[in-house]
This record gives sequence, C-alpha cells and structure tokens, in this order.
Amino acid sequence: MINWFCKKFDELSPYELYAILQLRNEVFVVEQNCPYQDADNKDQSSWHLMGWLDDKLVAYTRLLPLGVAYPEMPSIGRVVTSPSVRRSGIGKKLMEKSIEELYKLFGNTPIKIGAQLYLLKFYTSLGFQQTSDIYLEDNIEHVEMLKS
Repeated sequence: MINWFCKKFDELSPYELYAILQLRNEVFVVEQNCPYQDADNKDQSSWHLMGWLDDKLVAYTRLLPLGVAYPEMPSIGRVVTSPSVRRSGIGKKLMEKSIEELYKLFGNTPIKIGAQLYLLKFYTSLGFQQTSDIYLEDNIEHVEMLKS
C-alpha cells in the first residue's frame, strides 16, 4: 500500500529530498538518457507529492503554484514513478492524487502541464487536452496540455 505525503519544500527532510532527487535522476537523467539541469529553482516554490512503499519513494510529482511554471495557472511537473512499480496503475493513481492535492492547495482551477508526447494518451485519459504543437524540451518531444 502506498503512503502519500504532500509537503512544501522547506518541510522536506534531508532524507525525503535526497530520495526525490535520486528518483528524478534515476528516471529523467539515466533511464531517459537526458543530461539536463534538474535543479531549476522551481522546487523551492513548489509542493512535493511523494508516494512511499515501505521506505522507498516510488512515485513523485511537484505541484507548482500559479506563476512558477506558467503565469496564468498552476501546474504539475516532474511526474515520475520508479521502474519497480510500473505497469501496476501507480502512474494513474499518482496523477489522480496530484490533481486532488493541487485543487486542495490552489482551488478548483485549470491545470497546465508540459507532457512528454509519448504520454499524450495517458494524460488525455485524465481529462487533459493538447493545447500546443509538438516542441522539444531537453531533446524530448513534448506538448502543452490543459485540464479545465
């Protein structure tokens, strides 16, 4: 069973922060072979949703207030699940929990995301609609999406 916690940056313990950075690096840098600057100065203004299985971080997103990623609405970013739990439905649960937490924090507002193109169908199943042409971010195809 996954235990969910949502914390502001300054509430994270050093252990939690290390686990977040480790999971993001494992997937975004190593698995996706995408060497980029993950520390983008947005973490400090964000809330961090963590899904723990026993003592291992297996699911994570950051919830960005209006004005941090996009000037007009809040966003969900750095969506990541551990390879050890993939194909178990945890990705969908992570996004459902992220949307729920974002609404609690910022009200029932539209949500804008930058989604990797290969996940378009996944995000569409959660109510997001594509709102941009394909663009490259860190050499990976992305599209902007909106959930009204």
